[in-house]
Amino acid sequence: MAARRDQDEGEAAGGGVAPAAEAVALRATAATAREERARAALAGRPLVLVGLMGAGKSTVGRRLAMRLGLPFRDADTEIEEAAGMSIPDIFEIYGEAHFRDGERRVIDRLLREGAIVLATGGGAFMDDATRRAVAESGVSVWLKADLDTLMRRVRKRTTRPLLQNPDPEGTMRALMERRYPVYATADVVVESHDGAHEEVVEAVVAALEAHLAIHPGDAP
Repeated sequence: MAARRDQDEGEAAGGGVAPAAEAVALRATAATAREERARAALAGRPLVLVGLMGAGKSTVGRRLAMRLGLPFRDADTEIEEAAGMSIPDIFEIYGEAHFRDGERRVIDRLLREGAIVLATGGGAFMDDATRRAVAESGVSVWLKADLDTLMRRVRKRTTRPLLQNPDPEGTMRALMERRYPVYATADVVVESHDGAHEEVVEAVVAALEAHLAIHPGDAP
């Protein structure tokens, strides 16, 4: 009885368990409302992540989709499933032109799914037709990373066809020079760094709020 009385007195004084739990609940409610507003502002459009290999499109995309309560699609995975083989095998057997043609068709199909988070391959946004389709039906987000960050990440995998050469860093530099001006035409640009993935997800949500002109008082 004494212990129960002490707990009651502590909670009544504002220092017990209830106020802390209430604060957590309020933060969760505010976060949920924020994501609901973002979903509503997208108005059924897909959220398309673009950027170089190693920018974190798939990893961030999965977390972003979970955060927004949307389905996640990975264009490279969809391409492999449609072709019945891996992307390195497609490159080796049929060449890059064949791969890009299939990539264009798959992304066009995925864009018609509506409200999803879609991670695209590094070269997808370089295609004029794909870029137009994304602009017409979706909201594009460029995950921008510096060379050191990209190289640290891509070295962890040996399945990058474009980097299978004696100078992968030189190849990456060339890709950055050629592709970054095109990626810069995306609706939203967010820095992808080596910090926690959730920090990048939060930066994307904040950038979307600014781009879509979402205000805290807007109804979800």
